[in-house]
Amino acid sequence: MRIGIDTGGTYTDAVRVDEQRRVVAAAKARTRPDLSIGIAEALDAVLGDPDEVSLVCLSTTLATNALVEGVGGRVGLVLIGFEDADLDRGGLRDGLGEGPVLLAAGGHDPLGNEVAPFDGAAVSRWADGLAVDAFAVAGQFSVRNPGHEEAARDLLRAIGTPVACSHELSAKLNAPRRALTCLLNARLIGLIDDLHRAAQTILADRGIAAPLMIVRGDGSLVAGSFAVDRPIETILSGPAASLIGAGHLSDLADVIVSDIGGTTTDVGVLRNGRPTVSVEGATVGGHRTMVEAVEMFTSGLGGDSEVRLDHRAATASLAIGPRRVTPLSLLGTLEPDLVHRTLAARTYPFRDHDIMFAAQVDPSADQTATGPIGERERKVLAAIGDGWAPLDSVATSNLEASSLRALVARWQVRLAGFTPTDAAHVLGLHDAWDAEAAARAATLLAAASDAAGNPVRPDGEALARWVVETLVRRSAEAVLGATLAIDGFTGVTIDTELVRRALDGHRGVTDLRVAPALPLLGLGASAATYYPAVAELLGTAGVVPTNAEVANAVGAAVGRVRVVRTTTISQPSKGQFRIHLPNAGPDLGNLEPTLERAAALLTDEVRGLADDAGAAEVTIEVDVIKKTAMVEGREVFVEGTVTVTGAGDPRVRARLG
Repeated sequence: MRIGIDTGGTYTDAVRVDEQRRVVAAAKARTRPDLSIGIAEALDAVLGDPDEVSLVCLSTTLATNALVEGVGGRVGLVLIGFEDADLDRGGLRDGLGEGPVLLAAGGHDPLGNEVAPFDGAAVSRWADGLAVDAFAVAGQFSVRNPGHEEAARDLLRAIGTPVACSHELSAKLNAPRRALTCLLNARLIGLIDDLHRAAQTILADRGIAAPLMIVRGDGSLVAGSFAVDRPIETILSGPAASLIGAGHLSDLADVIVSDIGGTTTDVGVLRNGRPTVSVEGATVGGHRTMVEAVEMFTSGLGGDSEVRLDHRAATASLAIGPRRVTPLSLLGTLEPDLVHRTLAARTYPFRDHDIMFAAQVDPSADQTATGPIGERERKVLAAIGDGWAPLDSVATSNLEASSLRALVARWQVRLAGFTPTDAAHVLGLHDAWDAEAAARAATLLAAASDAAGNPVRPDGEALARWVVETLVRRSAEAVLGATLAIDGFTGVTIDTELVRRALDGHRGVTDLRVAPALPLLGLGASAATYYPAVAELLGTAGVVPTNAEVANAVGAAVGRVRVVRTTTISQPSKGQFRIHLPNAGPDLGNLEPTLERAAALLTDEVRGLADDAGAAEVTIEVDVIKKTAMVEGREVFVEGTVTVTGAGDPRVRARLG
């Protein structure tokens, strides 16, 4: 048996799959700030006999969320051969913040030749006694010659502090962006190490002796210890796992995948059974990295997105998201007396805050931890108290409403309100929580007067259908916007009138149609509720597979190990060819033997890395690209690239007995 676990923003999902990769148990647990709590609860719900577990695989939001929230360890950055002005390129200075940085002498040119001696003594003096959690080292053209980075790494490791080198994370040029990637990687080392240790402890406490693997941002699996050294490669781990899970659950190799959660909708594509990868590198938390991760398009549209009614305009309209709130149907289950008493007491005319509630995220926390807090904010927090409170008792003036918005933005206060999940309860599409609370709120919303003084909808059911139809339309727009972007239609968006009219089903003298060329697969707990209609609106086949609500965990459980390494071949002088790898040996006088040597060296490296990453047996693929140019009627070699990919199933615990 394999176990897959995914730590999402709302829930931690777990599945147990058998040797045929069939799901035999699935469960959800609430995700907490301490991720290990949700991991332990979800694992316990699917575990069964610990002796049957051969592998545990984890996809995690930790690295992604840390970059978004700007948290992580304190990092000392060593830049070799850089100038101060380079810090203003690639977002490097913003990424560094107040962290210590050293501009050390050294570096190489594009051919890998040393441009200045490496000043190791300066590095040692600077690092002596420096209070940091990790070091990041980046050198100019280190991908063409990593010698100076490796020398700095050896000096810093002697101190006993973790060190990350930029050439180990990317083979691409653009030193500032590579340095930023390395810096962010170093910042995450402690966080992923702590998660890895916590997960190992959870397994040990339950008598599970199976290997622990972590999903990377491209959907591949690596051993937990391997991920600790390269934690930035786990950004977008969850979305990558969902794409792998989608392919496994549906047996579709070419499909658009849309995963609707509580907060967001993530859209990606599978081609030939593999997720499409962002060639330019993943952008997370405003940082443009060089990490190859799944190409994912995210919108603030989920089952728990706030529904806002604009009933004062000439034509009443609905907006959904991007803010997430607690559904009233859920709050009605948690606080039934408060919710029903409050909603039953509401009178007309309708006010925007009539169906909303507020609570402190953590009443025991130091409220000044995220910055200074004013007297009005303190008054709002005092009015909320330790539990949930009706919003109109919390913010009784415009100034207090402004203070409340500031507290929500700082994640010190959370809100509850009407959501698509509530609309689904009203219509009988969901039944997990308090449908009566949702129906009362829908009735209040429907009775709001439009500009002409008429109710915006005849009753609560009509209002709920409006919400569901709006979510379906917005979901279709999210999918179509992603497919247009993937196809490179940068000037064409869902806001383009032709696209909008095509979705409206315009059929006149002009027959307007725009539709995805691939089927649409919906994932998430509410996918079965909405995505058949989304696919119909888009004019494509729709699929919602069994176990769609735990696809991320399935993707973690069924993944494979995959390691890729690339090197460049240059021509420093006519008839001489150079491999930009350590221990590549002297330049050769013939191109083909040079390419063969590069492939052999990379193959050895990939086999070793794949073994470290936890692969049982490795299949090797070699890809060679030669760039040439026509000069005076002759084809001239410019540059070559050799890429070696190693892939294989992960090593698992041997069958007992």
